[in-house]
Amino acid sequence: MTISGTAAELLREAARLEHLGQVPEALATYRRLLARWPNLPDGWYNLGLLQRRAGQFEAALASYARALEQGVARPEEVHLNRGVIFCDCLRQYQAAERELRAALALNPGYLPALQNLANLHEDLGRRDEARSTYARMLELDPNAFEAVARLAQLADIQGPEDPLLARLRAALANPAASPADRASLGFALGRALDACAEYRQAFTAAEAANRASRASATPAVRYDRVAHEHFIDELIRAFARPRTRAPLAGKPAGPRPIFICGMFRSGSTLAEQLLAASPQVARGGELDFLPQLVQSELAPFPASMAAVSDAALARLAAQYLASIARLFPGAAHVTDKRPDNFLLVGLIKSLFPDARIVHTTRDPLDTCLSIFFLHLDQRMSYALDLMDIGHYFRQYRRLMAHWKSLYGEDVLDFNYDALVREPRPAAQRLVAFCGLDWDEACLDLAHGAGAVKTASVWQVREGLYQRSSGRSRHYARELAPLAAELAEPAERR
Repeated sequence: MTISGTAAELLREAARLEHLGQVPEALATYRRLLARWPNLPDGWYNLGLLQRRAGQFEAALASYARALEQGVARPEEVHLNRGVIFCDCLRQYQAAERELRAALALNPGYLPALQNLANLHEDLGRRDEARSTYARMLELDPNAFEAVARLAQLADIQGPEDPLLARLRAALANPAASPADRASLGFALGRALDACAEYRQAFTAAEAANRASRASATPAVRYDRVAHEHFIDELIRAFARPRTRAPLAGKPAGPRPIFICGMFRSGSTLAEQLLAASPQVARGGELDFLPQLVQSELAPFPASMAAVSDAALARLAAQYLASIARLFPGAAHVTDKRPDNFLLVGLIKSLFPDARIVHTTRDPLDTCLSIFFLHLDQRMSYALDLMDIGHYFRQYRRLMAHWKSLYGEDVLDFNYDALVREPRPAAQRLVAFCGLDWDEACLDLAHGAGAVKTASVWQVREGLYQRSSGRSRHYARELAPLAAELAEPAERR
């Protein structure tokens, strides 16, 4: 399609504004362009991309639909993008599957759609369908290394001679594997070796996987211990005392949030599953609203809290409630279980003075070891080195002590190890703390797990088990320096 000079200029201007991070201005430019030339498929596609980035998910879906109507090139990519919005942003899993299958109907060998479909099968607990989809990826591309890694994590490893271990090692040795591929494969190998009690080899594999993950990061990442300590200091200063603001007036029309936070791998998914067994509670998962708020309207955070008005906080709280009401219509309560929201407890209590905070805890060494074996986003740079994890844990512990000094009655320490030892009293205490009625279904975690979009996707479907509690004992030698780092001052003398 021939584009007029003026239209081409507007396209370039919109792209320039987007590159500069001026998202509202870029959106306005695309709208001005498309108001005059509504038959430009790339304009609609780019607008959809930007609307998704801005959190305007329904608008993005509509723009992608217009791109399809106008005959956009590679329509399978548009269906993929729509599927990701339905799955990750709107929790509409049937619609997501329809879009992914539409992409594959257009291009049966489209690996990104197959990857997302396999991920969706995993989220929904469809183990066999996930396996067959990963297998299909490997038929199309034997070097689809992510599929090898995910297949291994779906398998029941039978022992050190299991063929999957050899397959993982062969993939790791393949010169075609990128650092990102080696990270995925290495974490899968570490988990598989741990499952068959080859602990020394498992730890070595996890070390290599973390090095590969660091090498794959663009731009390069480094955990700055001093900077993180300063950030914790700033949080403590910014929220030196509870903010006195009345809760939102009247009974809200939509759902009320229940916040679940703590270190990664400390039992937040289990806590959410327990609560979501109640018909009053919708499983929200790891919602992005609060981190996005910190990066946008409250930047620079936490310094901005000194000037923010009660009226502004009430407006932001209402926006949060409106967002969860759209996602979970009819729910009385919605869980928000981003673990790293422990950094934002002061903000949560400023937005919702009557909020209840479920703080998940677990043996510190078990927690840090589990993070070390987990393939987290490299932006969580502390997770790539065992001693950095220890440093981060100590700062987390310092901050949580501060939050509990301010909001002690509204913060429940919910301990994973206590739960798996004696499930009923721990679960009943959690349910009561959240103001919910007890339901025996709370103890049947494996039943009706629904969609689970975390690293615990398969563990939580097994129900409660004790094998992960005390796991660090198998790595006592490797963890000795970390144990010294985590020891309280009295324990160090």
